[in-house]
Amino acid sequence: MYKIVFLDRATIAPQIRLRPPAFAHELIEYERTAPDQVAERIRDADIVITNKVPITAQALAQAPGVRLIAVAATGTDCVDKAACKDRGVAVSNIRGYAVNTVPEHTFALIFALRRSIVAYRESVLAGRWQEAAQFCFFDHPIRDLAGSRLGIVGRGVLGQRVADIARAFGMIPQFAARKGADDAGEGYLSWDDMLATSDVITLHLPLTEQSRGLIAMPEFRKMQRRPILINTARGGLVDEADLVRALDEGLIGGAGFDVTQGEPPAPDNPLMRAASRPNLILTPHVAWASDEAQQSLADQLMGNIERFVAGKPVNVVDAY
Repeated sequence: MYKIVFLDRATIAPQIRLRPPAFAHELIEYERTAPDQVAERIRDADIVITNKVPITAQALAQAPGVRLIAVAATGTDCVDKAACKDRGVAVSNIRGYAVNTVPEHTFALIFALRRSIVAYRESVLAGRWQEAAQFCFFDHPIRDLAGSRLGIVGRGVLGQRVADIARAFGMIPQFAARKGADDAGEGYLSWDDMLATSDVITLHLPLTEQSRGLIAMPEFRKMQRRPILINTARGGLVDEADLVRALDEGLIGGAGFDVTQGEPPAPDNPLMRAASRPNLILTPHVAWASDEAQQSLADQLMGNIERFVAGKPVNVVDAY
């Protein structure tokens, strides 16, 4: 019998069914797990499920029976994959489940910012419509998407789906080449040209040591068209203090972020301090979380575990 421990079941909505795997098992679910509780909770486990709870080398050293860490997400930066490789522990992740929900959330943020939806709603609630004494008023900018240029950082499934939707709205998608690359390559725009020519920039790449701090003040100063910056990928890709400074200096027209560095963010996080601004929309890492996407994730999660136990592992992540 396999012992399966789910460290943070509360990261999947309660209405989502987590079907039992089709083999003899004991499944122990914890709503949430603090870092100092991990080692004890996985000590006797064969399979560990985590979404965001860190799995460190120290915790693994105390859990000799663990053979699979099934990450209930696409990103696996919460797992020490090098330690897993050393100990012969497989790491699996979830793929393709967010192909609709993340791009849709991305465009919800784009539309809200390009058309000043939040700003106009706040103005209406404050009585500005009555004060205007006519059928409309023009306090905030409204820009069409058609004809605008969308800089996309990351050409995976999500980046390509975003490009498809952009074309349907008459936008011009342009994929950014790797920052610092000498040759942009076919189908890519150089990093600096993407920054300079985009009206909207959206991020769809994992957080790695190479991508951490990808956008900071030097990049903001190259954004000649005062673009909107969207991040539905990972906190840490953008220097958050520099983002607020860029808003202060008018270097960008707005920002829509679904992720922060440290989640939940501390009250003094730069984005939290600036969250009341109408041109900054902060949502609580829910771009992935439509009911349809969550159920697909849950089904794939159990499928990954079943395939591993059957000796036919899928969605295995390399250590590097």
